[in-house]
Amino acid sequence: MSKNAFVLGASGQVGRAVINSLLSDGWHVRAGSRTAHEWPADVEGVLVDREVDSSMVEALAGGADVLIDCVAYSETHAHQVLALEGLIGSAVVLSSVSVYADSSGRTLDEARGVDEFPEFPVPVFESQTRTQPGDRTYSTRKVAMEDVLVSADAALPVTVLRPGAISGPGSVHPRELWFVKRALDHRPVQLLNWGGQSQFHTSSTVNIAELVRLAANQPARRVLNAVDPKASTTTEIGSRINEILDHHPVKFVVPGSPGVGDTPWSVPKPFVMDMSEAVRDLGYKPEMDYAEALQNTVDWIVSALRGMGWQDAFPTFLRANGPETFDYVAEDAWVQQHEGQNGHS
Repeated sequence: MSKNAFVLGASGQVGRAVINSLLSDGWHVRAGSRTAHEWPADVEGVLVDREVDSSMVEALAGGADVLIDCVAYSETHAHQVLALEGLIGSAVVLSSVSVYADSSGRTLDEARGVDEFPEFPVPVFESQTRTQPGDRTYSTRKVAMEDVLVSADAALPVTVLRPGAISGPGSVHPRELWFVKRALDHRPVQLLNWGGQSQFHTSSTVNIAELVRLAANQPARRVLNAVDPKASTTTEIGSRINEILDHHPVKFVVPGSPGVGDTPWSVPKPFVMDMSEAVRDLGYKPEMDYAEALQNTVDWIVSALRGMGWQDAFPTFLRANGPETFDYVAEDAWVQQHEGQNGHS
């Protein structure tokens, strides 16, 4: 019997990985997006605007065994998904590990300094306290969304997945650009703050897609972390990317965060998730670890940069991080001032 899936937000990096995973498992896939895209011959593209309820209903009028929602961000979106009961058999919806709060109520969204940064247990389980639901921040909106989706009153089976720092080809904000551009620019030095030991758990799209595939085949009401097998340090991430690009800089570890060496994964305290619940509940086995997945991601970034400045290739990265992300003058000044005092390799 044919299995029918509708992927909402199909043109994004997670959506594309999910489509590939479902196709390999024998699913018929309809790919929903706001603008037209070229899809593989066995994928049916559907124009849909999730901000318009009637557009969603029309797109799913033919029904689907599962809706995979890669672009749900609010309580309104959650109610919209549940209202599709009768048109869909189940749903898999992406949330975020940013919903978690520590025992003092501190969250990632609101941390403005070391003292405000949350101190989580290592690892963090799905039972960890979350921030309060509401409209204040990205995380509070995700919590409000989760509360609706897994409410005891909801009849629709919904799996909520909580990824970390999402990684994979097709990103508008590829964190790996921080290392890739420095390698392509043949930077002789590489600075890493917090001693190069920061851990912000990554989520490779191939592993998220495998979790989606398993959840689609085993509908239930559940919430699961969705991260890679290991939380790599910034030193490990940089070393792997440099290895791929045959780049060999002199590495300087920077104590604390003095304004240089701040990578997109830099945090003063570890943020590491546990995946045992997905193993128990779904029989989950990761497709690959982050170090393996990096090859495709780095190749894709290099290709995207070919003949184009990074600001034009990745304007979202520029808006999020600013041009100072590649402030080589400041880095060289720091090295000149500290070279005799700092351990490096």
